Amino acid sequence: MIDERRLVELALRLVSTPSFTGSEHAAAEVVRDVFEELGLSVQWQQVEDGRANVVGTWAGAGGGPTLMFNGHLDTSYSGKEPWLKGIPGFQPEGFEREGRVYGLGISNMKGALACYVEAVRSLLEDGVLLQGDLLIAAVAGEIEKTQQGDAQGAEYRGYAAGSRYLVGHGGAADMCILGEPTENKLVLAHFGSLWLRLSTHGPFVHTAFS
Repeated sequence: MIDERRLVELALRLVSTPSFTGSEHAAAEVVRDVFEELGLSVQWQQVEDGRANVVGTWAGAGGGPTLMFNGHLDTSYSGKEPWLKGIPGFQPEGFEREGRVYGLGISNMKGALACYVEAVRSLLEDGVLLQGDLLIAAVAGEIEKTQQGDAQGAEYRGYAAGSRYLVGHGGAADMCILGEPTENKLVLAHFGSLWLRLSTHGPFVHTAFS
């Protein structure tokens, strides 16, 4: 059975652990400790200095498909930005108010990570047996940031950097659930993205005359 109080406490703990893109290590440690407490098989993936993925695996009996819950650890902001100064809901300090949890990253997507953990914990406590493996992957670097010009460094290495590392180092599954904020609407698929650099030769003209 889902323990709402336990779920909220983990969500608050995650929100209160700063994990701006490029600095996800501390949040990864929190998740690792929780996975170990659950008795999951834990894989620590060091993506780069200060950044890590953590994968917790609940091994099934065999013969069934593998399901992955995937969620990113990084947040869009650090809370130190001038325009966020003094706004409680945009600080890495979780709090409750009138039945809701507030804080930096709660919706995108530390709340989902907490829900993954509580779902698995409740299944384990109820003695449920699975045929296939169930994985929870907490990954670094999802936020849409990329290095360009003067914008260099780990804080700009987002765009699924952690998930790319995960897949490239054995993190595969037959199915994946992503608890991204979608206003509680089920999304069955999503478009991808492709970055290209094109070089052309010829006279420079306005597209209206090309």
